[in-house]
Amino acid sequence: MTVAKAPRATVGVAVTAWFAVLAASVLLFQVVASVTGHGGEDLDLVPFWLYPVSSMLSLWIPTIAVLWWVSRRFGSRSPRRDYGVSFAPIDLVGIPIGILSQLALLHVLYWPLGRWFPGTFSRDEIEEPALRLTERAVGGWAVVLVIAVVVGAPVVEELLYRGLALRALRGRLGMWPAVVLGAAWFAASHLQAVQFIGLLAFGVVLGLCAERTGRLGMGMFAHAAFNATSLVILWPKR
Repeated sequence: MTVAKAPRATVGVAVTAWFAVLAASVLLFQVVASVTGHGGEDLDLVPFWLYPVSSMLSLWIPTIAVLWWVSRRFGSRSPRRDYGVSFAPIDLVGIPIGILSQLALLHVLYWPLGRWFPGTFSRDEIEEPALRLTERAVGGWAVVLVIAVVVGAPVVEELLYRGLALRALRGRLGMWPAVVLGAAWFAASHLQAVQFIGLLAFGVVLGLCAERTGRLGMGMFAHAAFNATSLVILWPKR
């Protein structure tokens, strides 16, 4: 078993980097919205295209820039080495892992919650945020949404939460506390209370993929398959 090595970046550096990405993302989103004439509008009223476009501009760019800086300042100056960016054929196992996490793991978690708290954890409540996004994707923007959700988000989020945050936590806390805390960090960052439990569990799965392989490849495939499966489930309901 290969265990991911912690980079020189500390937990404090990881937290600071995360806040820097968040602040830059919010600022750039506001800039994009203002430049396109949608500054100050209610988020439900802005055009759909603003979400994937702003995601690419305001989230991906700051994340890559901050991670590059952390690697230069606190790591080996090789982001690939510092964050475990590598792939092997076995990493394709991440595809069924992601599909099963979406279809089976979430069902096991939410089925009892839906019975005990039907008003909070009904299927409609769980699917509502993603459905609101997919139902507005028409024409070519549907392709852009797929690229953003299935390609961009898995790569950027795995770099940030497993490549940097998990490795920093691992160096301070040990494997299991780091995996669980890193998963909670990942889940909370989505700002979706109803989805928190499912994202926490899937975050643990992704953390274990990173820990067991020592790289991000398997987790990226799992994350992409998880998101893609969600889109396949929701698309006919639009």
